[in-house]
Amino acid sequence: MARPTPHGTARPPVLRRLLWWAADYLYAGRRQLAVLSLPWSIGRPRPTPDSWRRGDPALAEVYLLPGVYEHWTFLRPLGDALAAAGHRVHVVHGLGVNRRSIPDTAERLVQILSETPSPPCGRVLVAHSKGGLIGKLALVSSGAAIQLADPPALGGDPSVSLPPADGIGAAHGVSGLASPAASSVETHPLGLRGLVAVATPFGGARRARYLFADPSIRAFLPADETIMMLGRETSINGRIVSVFGSYDPHIPEGSALDGATNVEVPAPGHFRVLAAPSTVRAVLDAIALLAPGGLAAP
Repeated sequence: MARPTPHGTARPPVLRRLLWWAADYLYAGRRQLAVLSLPWSIGRPRPTPDSWRRGDPALAEVYLLPGVYEHWTFLRPLGDALAAAGHRVHVVHGLGVNRRSIPDTAERLVQILSETPSPPCGRVLVAHSKGGLIGKLALVSSGAAIQLADPPALGGDPSVSLPPADGIGAAHGVSGLASPAASSVETHPLGLRGLVAVATPFGGARRARYLFADPSIRAFLPADETIMMLGRETSINGRIVSVFGSYDPHIPEGSALDGATNVEVPAPGHFRVLAAPSTVRAVLDAIALLAPGGLAAP
């Protein structure tokens, strides 16, 4: 008998799940090889495609956040699709394959965003798996959670007037997460409109215990300090769109997030779901939803 999944749909038969799992890893293997493709660079960050730097100034900027053991090139097909739709697409250079801790990476993201002015339409984080956890922590710890939760209710523009964020990371129980306001370098409001997360384990992933020796995987355990803290932080969930497939072999708990906009697409897989046209459409719709005037106050 089929068993209900966390999303209320029938659990696929075992053979089908095995085939999906195999196809998922084949896709992931191909995408991992993308880091070897041209253009190469020595002593400087690998350049993003020229088309990513052009776009409609009336649309939000997009920052891509890959998952663990993923270089930003892993997300290039999605980035190409977003650029083709008119968005300017950026990456966070220096992450390598994203094995650093979630707080460390969120801190780097916040610092990079604070170094350049935000466009009038703001910025949206588009993330895969671990990247979604990094994105949510950045929203919470930087003060963007306060910024996004309050001004919309007053009819204001949440991409303007970021409040001082000194100590916010510590107040939320995240050690070592500094605010850009604490730096002596000139900083700018982040202009974050929200987060679109694809296949993100917001509640953790119990299967991480099978690779417990790897700290970058152990960070996904449901009892991890950062996972639990993010679970308690619900004020920003209204600015998150969680996109997930019909079956994710890595996250049996599912990626639905209370208070967020949850979108299930008819595509299986943890990695292969990124390539589905339905996922691309869902991400584009989510970015539009998070744009000014596209989403009511959380």
